[in-house]
Amino acid sequence: MAQRIGILTGGGDCPGLNAVIRAVTRRSLDRDWEVAGVREGWRGLVTGSLEPLGRREISGILPRGGTILGTTRTNPYKVDGGIEKVLATLEREGLDALVAIGGEDTLGVAARLHGEHGVPVVGVPKTIDNDLSGTDYTFGFDTAVTIATEAIDRLHTTAESHNRVMVVEVMGRHAGWIALHSGIAGGADVILIPERPFDIDEVCTHLKRRHERGRYFSIVVAAEGATPREGTLATVGGDKDEFGHERLGGIGQVLEREVESRTGFETRATVLGHVQRGGTPTAFDRVLATRCGIAAVDAATAGKWGTMTALRGTKIELVPLADAVASLKTVPPEDFAVAEAFFG
Repeated sequence: MAQRIGILTGGGDCPGLNAVIRAVTRRSLDRDWEVAGVREGWRGLVTGSLEPLGRREISGILPRGGTILGTTRTNPYKVDGGIEKVLATLEREGLDALVAIGGEDTLGVAARLHGEHGVPVVGVPKTIDNDLSGTDYTFGFDTAVTIATEAIDRLHTTAESHNRVMVVEVMGRHAGWIALHSGIAGGADVILIPERPFDIDEVCTHLKRRHERGRYFSIVVAAEGATPREGTLATVGGDKDEFGHERLGGIGQVLEREVESRTGFETRATVLGHVQRGGTPTAFDRVLATRCGIAAVDAATAGKWGTMTALRGTKIELVPLADAVASLKTVPPEDFAVAEAFFG
């Protein structure tokens, strides 16, 4: 009797998701497994929305951004009877294995389902934020950094033309990896990350110092989760999703107002937002996503449930799902010190 494997993509979309779907499907079909795509993340297992995946369905999707399966931030543990419905769908559809592709929330659900109900699941780490423990890099991160860096490069020219301070708000709720890497690559003059609450006076001092040296324009890169010390500035928050995360955004506008009022320098803010999530994945992300997809099916074949594929150095290894979602991987002080050498 043929084995049957399911694939789902949950949480925010990310360049490289389709590359994983393609790799999982190809590897599974080569082993005579049937493949079922779960629609819209965990919601698809709650509602029983699945579709068959074959070679035709995955043809041409390698360079495409987004996910052909759709995605949501549905948390079955927050849905009335959600877990019972998930388990019923898995049994009814005859799924012998499940590959869950996602970040801390999606894989957190996968870890609980395996630990509490023995669901045969293998995780694949996906997040542009690069904040999942257990892996050196997540696919999607390189693409997001590349997009942000290109935007910073473009803002440099207009900033210099108008002698302006440009504030670039990038994604990064609790971890500042995108801000750090794109800021260093783009030659930012100040980088603000969630791990290091900032002093607005110090920021303005850096910018004034540049002006005193004859550099009449500056670039400030701020992660969306960057916050001031001791709550000295009002930041903008929003509603919460099913995983309890506040919808962030607005620090760029706060900095635009405060920097201009405190320094007198004309300041403009640009919020990159979901541009960082969209479009064609970089070659690095396509290769990493493909390797993770192949490794996930190999892990399923070997019955190594409750694990996650991870990039360790240059090798793809397996780590326990529970360990991977236990804590976020944040920017260490020594990494931020590299960026600080170029402030002001």
